[in-house]
Amino acid sequence: MSVPAPRPIRSVADIAKLRFDPRDDLIPVIAQDAATGDVLMVAFADRAALEHTLATGEMHYHSRSRGELWRKGETSGNVQRVRELLADCDGDAILALVDPAGPACHTGTRTCFAVEREPSSTLAELWRVIEERAAQRPEGSYTTRLLENSNLRLKKLGEEMAELIAALASRDSTRVSQEAADLLYHLLVALRAADSSLAAVEAELARRRANQQVSRGDAEERGERHR
Repeated sequence: MSVPAPRPIRSVADIAKLRFDPRDDLIPVIAQDAATGDVLMVAFADRAALEHTLATGEMHYHSRSRGELWRKGETSGNVQRVRELLADCDGDAILALVDPAGPACHTGTRTCFAVEREPSSTLAELWRVIEERAAQRPEGSYTTRLLENSNLRLKKLGEEMAELIAALASRDSTRVSQEAADLLYHLLVALRAADSSLAAVEAELARRRANQQVSRGDAEERGERHR
């Protein structure tokens, strides 16, 4: 038995297909860190919250206690930038893949659930720090300087690339690792400044991998036909 694929929510028309609870016209939303896979929080949304989410690219919910629209991070700065909204097979729950700019929980923890997992990778942890710097813009932070100065950001990216090439040419493995780390950091900052993300790059790599597998399968099938 095949498992139904989640349905993307990208338009008002997609919102209209959802099954909101008839008692309060709300639908549960599970927010998941797009980079680490960690479940961050569970909240509720009405049609207006979902429309604002699609229009702004930042998560909006419906506050049941206040009975009003709620933009996540409106006062704390811990916004959740949306990568994708997915409806489940029944259309009565939503998975929101997000890039969090800070803690999701009102207690100050990264997730509303008790278990704090280690980041799935060092790059994912670095990306989380860059998102926090982008939201809070602390004074004296080098990341803040890069985010606010495009000339400096692009200059440093070029310099780090050149230094990595020089290290590769000299076959100095220790220096190669160091320069590669510098380049990756500056590249991630540049991605954030361009409104992209580590998750978006990973998704593109996965798409290319899937296309490659399909192409290989087609080639093998053509080969079988010619035997």
